[in-house]
Amino acid sequence: MKRIGLGIVILGLFQTTWADENLFGYVKGAETLPKGGQELYQWVTNRSDKGAGHYSAFDYKTEYERGITDKFNASVALKSMSLDTSGIIIDGYMPADRKFGFKISGLEVGGKYNFLSPASEPIGLSNQFELSYSAIDPHSGQDKDTLSFENMLIAQKYFMDASLIWVGNLMFEGTYAKRSHINNLPEGFEWPTKPEMELEVQIGTGLSYRFAPNWYGSIETQYETEFETEVGQERWSWFLGPSVHYGAKDYWVTATWFPQLRGGRETFEEQDDKNLHLIEKTKNEFRLKFGYNF
Repeated sequence: MKRIGLGIVILGLFQTTWADENLFGYVKGAETLPKGGQELYQWVTNRSDKGAGHYSAFDYKTEYERGITDKFNASVALKSMSLDTSGIIIDGYMPADRKFGFKISGLEVGGKYNFLSPASEPIGLSNQFELSYSAIDPHSGQDKDTLSFENMLIAQKYFMDASLIWVGNLMFEGTYAKRSHINNLPEGFEWPTKPEMELEVQIGTGLSYRFAPNWYGSIETQYETEFETEVGQERWSWFLGPSVHYGAKDYWVTATWFPQLRGGRETFEEQDDKNLHLIEKTKNEFRLKFGYNF
């Protein structure tokens, strides 16, 4: 009875604020929108600094999500990007300088099912899946067809009368990718165009604390590793950083700085820090997320 009473209090006070509201920039929570609830998201992510030359990319994601039932949400998203890179040549990955403005890059559809609500159970548990297609390689900006399926298990728990929130994620992603042919490559430059299969594993967790009405401060971290067809483990990286979140009745905003602390496996000769993976990742990521409920 005590647990049910606490759940009712949490739902009554915070459901409109926490219904799939993103307190974190990268790790995800287990809450879902109520049946008929709708939310529009806008993500902007800046990836910068490969430890050589100049590299800055912006990723944009515009997503619509709807509560089909109280436990199941469906979503669709349009992805786009811009890129400015120069002075970086990486065999097999980045063949030339590349610069372009806003460009549509792909589509994404997804769903999220809540098995246990964190507001009424000792721990919340959800499963989220996404199917996405991209026509642009996010690292080099070259043409590349990529089809990915992601499946994530999400746990969430409230502490201190819901002032402290913990989330944990375990994600598996399978990817089919095929690069387009490029003319006039540097002599001896490797640019494989046969299809590739990749498997990515991602583990993430975060803590968020309400330090003032509607304001949350968070710390979050992710470990990622990827395995590719011919080379086995291709890379790994570990990110950790702070987030700040503001949530009003109808909208919310989250800002995150997510620096890479360590990384390994493949490196390239010119990078200035051999303890990071900077071929497919960067030293810093900054993400701004905006959500509107209607």
